[in-house]
Amino acid sequence: MRRPFLKMNGLGNDFVVWDARDTRLVLTPEIIAKLGSRDTGIGFDQMITVERSTVSGVDAFMRIHNCDGSQVDACGNATRCVGRLLLEESGKDAVMIQTNAGLLSATAAGAPREITVDMGKPRVNWDQIPLAEEFADTRAIELQIGPIDDPILHTPAVVNMGNPHGIFWVKDIEAYDLSKVGPLLEHHPVFPEGANISLAQFIGKDEIRVKVWERGVGLTQACGTAACAVAVAAVRDTRAGRKSKIHLPGGILNIEWRESDSHVMMSGPTEIEFEGEVDLETIEWTKTAPGDNDQAQEATGGAA
Repeated sequence: MRRPFLKMNGLGNDFVVWDARDTRLVLTPEIIAKLGSRDTGIGFDQMITVERSTVSGVDAFMRIHNCDGSQVDACGNATRCVGRLLLEESGKDAVMIQTNAGLLSATAAGAPREITVDMGKPRVNWDQIPLAEEFADTRAIELQIGPIDDPILHTPAVVNMGNPHGIFWVKDIEAYDLSKVGPLLEHHPVFPEGANISLAQFIGKDEIRVKVWERGVGLTQACGTAACAVAVAAVRDTRAGRKSKIHLPGGILNIEWRESDSHVMMSGPTEIEFEGEVDLETIEWTKTAPGDNDQAQEATGGAA
């Protein structure tokens, strides 16, 4: 059976998006992992299934699987991508997306293909993140990796933005091999559900450079919930104001933690890379239509 899909990304954080509102789609973790492989499959950070919502007034339900087949509750960049699709399809000014982490609204940010998502309120209590033991202050918990007298990383801030995040403030994010320490910290016993691990470095007033090891994915070009978590942690520790620019390897996300209702607003670009079809029995896939950049190049006479 051949099934159409979209390949999209938000700042390089890439997804395969299925429309399952009319035709149900259920894939095993093994098939998802094969599709997610960058060597043998389509290759993606997350697989997104857009389904019909059972909640009145909600435009769609978004199901999220990591490239290893595990299911997660939230993905900020994927929410922006799905938000763009629903906004363009409906012609509405705002759409509501149901996730396992709650209801999220999406609106156009102003610039072409830029989308703002209301990510809701951050959760900062130890049992909301969750942590395996009680910490009175989650702005800097007792956790370190490396020798006791000379740890490599220590005292992260922890925040839940639909999934758990640990944030280590450092002077230079390039001074650490996140590909080595990320897996150890992701599965540290203090995080019973695992965690996304970020290194965060201030590069200017309210501007933070971030590198992310994403739970169930690995190193990623961008992580929307991590950007939100870093911005919230910076405000809580009086390191930054309510509005900040988060610089990720794939680009910049603008984050605002609103004082009026404590909601976190995330704005940034989206991209359709291409349209495709995949045979779900053989996992063979083909491109069927160009993406945003290809169409822009064709319109200007550039090479596709």
